[in-house]
Amino acid sequence: MQASIVIVSKNRKEELDKTLQILEKLINFSNHEVLVFLDGCSDGSELLKNQFKWVIWDGSEKSIGASGARNALYSKAKGEYLIGLDDDAHPLQTNFIDLTKTIFEKYPTVGILAFQEIKGIFNSDTEALSHKKLTVDEYYCNEFIGCGFAVRKNVYEITNGFPVWVDIYGEESCVSIEVIAKGFDILYTNRIAVNHRVNMELRKKAGRNYFRFGKQLKNSAYYYVVYYPFPIIKIVRLFWHNFKKYATKDWRYFKIYFQTIIIIVLYLPQLIKFRNPIDVKVLKKMKGLSSPNF
Repeated sequence: MQASIVIVSKNRKEELDKTLQILEKLINFSNHEVLVFLDGCSDGSELLKNQFKWVIWDGSEKSIGASGARNALYSKAKGEYLIGLDDDAHPLQTNFIDLTKTIFEKYPTVGILAFQEIKGIFNSDTEALSHKKLTVDEYYCNEFIGCGFAVRKNVYEITNGFPVWVDIYGEESCVSIEVIAKGFDILYTNRIAVNHRVNMELRKKAGRNYFRFGKQLKNSAYYYVVYYPFPIIKIVRLFWHNFKKYATKDWRYFKIYFQTIIIIVLYLPQLIKFRNPIDVKVLKKMKGLSSPNF
């Protein structure tokens, strides 16, 4: 099995349907597989199982979070390369699997490829690709984003995988730091692009995202506790920054801020068992790397 396309979905039946319809036209199922995890869906997403019988379906009646779902699903993938997509994202190159193989073969130390993300709702893939540079843009970076990437299966397996102590937002950073700590690189490449079909106008109008704020604050603190040899200073700076920027200017942010502190304190005894301090040299290396272009 050369490639496994792995997707986690929660209550986005229409988007998942569209993504699978696109993939069905692109994939040779004699060499590749598609796995989908339905994470506590209540919108009828399970009905898609009858429509897409070539998908390897998995799931949980109760939501276990995007990171936990990925952890469960990726361990079942058999491909040499694991290609992660969001349920509302699809590749813009019809030969994206061949390109993935070619780039990995060119860069033997690369463990993860971070694809270019093109956000927006477009009339066609041609229109989406008009937002892509004509020249090749590739560089080593410090992380990837979950809407479009590829990881070597043998590299993923020497890490702890997507963390079960994260629910959503930030799980990619955890896999990234473990991959780099194992001596592999992350390469950003625009030779492969995905259209992340998000409505940017609606997102702007939605304004403040309180849910994301709480999750990212909590998971950032968890990240420092797990991976930093001396996390206290980083955590203090994290909370001071978020207190000044958000909590002091909005009552709901203020409330979520202190609720998050309580959640962290209560979960800390369980989190400690996942502690995996990373060498300071690796942390310095990551600090010197660029972020992917998204």
